[in-house]
Amino acid sequence: MPLVSIITPSWNVEGLIEETIRSVQDQTFADWELLIADDCSTDKTPEIIAAIGERDPRVKLIRQAKNGGPALARQASIDAAQGRYLAFLDSDDLWLPGKLERQLAFAHEKRAALSYTAFRRIDEGNTVVGRLIPVPASLTYEQLLKNTAIATLTAMVDREIAGPIAMKNEGYDDFCLWLSILERGHIAFGLNEDLARYRVRGSSVSSRPMRSAKWVWQIYRNVEQLSLIRSAWCFAHWGAQAWLKRREF
Repeated sequence: MPLVSIITPSWNVEGLIEETIRSVQDQTFADWELLIADDCSTDKTPEIIAAIGERDPRVKLIRQAKNGGPALARQASIDAAQGRYLAFLDSDDLWLPGKLERQLAFAHEKRAALSYTAFRRIDEGNTVVGRLIPVPASLTYEQLLKNTAIATLTAMVDREIAGPIAMKNEGYDDFCLWLSILERGHIAFGLNEDLARYRVRGSSVSSRPMRSAKWVWQIYRNVEQLSLIRSAWCFAHWGAQAWLKRREF
C-alpha cells in the first residue's frame, strides 16, 4: 500500500501528545509519516515531538512561525506530506492499532476519495464514555451538508482520487474540506468499525455547541454560498443530527 501521511496540528498538549504519537507507532500498518505542525505552543509540546522524532524519523515536527489556528497548521502538514493518502488525527486523540490497516483496505476496495470510521469517546483520564458512535455507509455532498458523521480523527483522503486538497481558514475547516471533496461528485464511504478514540476536553476547539452551530451556519452562507432557505433547511437537519449525536454519547 502507498505511504500514509498523518496530518496533526498541535498546541499546548505536552501531557497528551506522546500518547497520541504512540497510538500511531502502534499501528499494524507501518508505512506512514506523522507530520505534526506545532502552532507556537508555550509548553514543552514541540520539545517532546522533536525528541520522539530523533528516535523515530517517521515523526516529523513542523514549527509554525506564528499562531494561526488548526486550519493553517493542518495545511502546513499537508504541504509537507509525501503520501498518496492523508489521514487526520488531532493531537489529543488516539487510534486503535488496526485503524490504518483496516481503513486502507476498505478505502482501496471502495475506491474512496474520502472514508471515515466509527469511534468512541474517552475522557481526559482515557476512560471510555458513552457508546460506540456508528457511521452511515456512505455520504454524498447533499447528505453531508445535513450531517455530522465524519469525525476528523477517523477521516482518510486518497489524493489520487480526490484531487487537490486545501484547508480553508474557517471554524470547522475539516467540514469545509470534506464538503469540497464531495462537491466534485465523489461519495464518502463509512467503515462502521470501532477504530478510534475521541478525547473530550473542555478546552478543545469544538467543545462549545453554540460556537459550532455558528461555524456551520457561516460555512453554509459564506463558503458554500447556499441560499438563506437552503441554509436554514440544512441547518435544521444538521442541528437535529448534532443533538442526537450528543444525546447518544
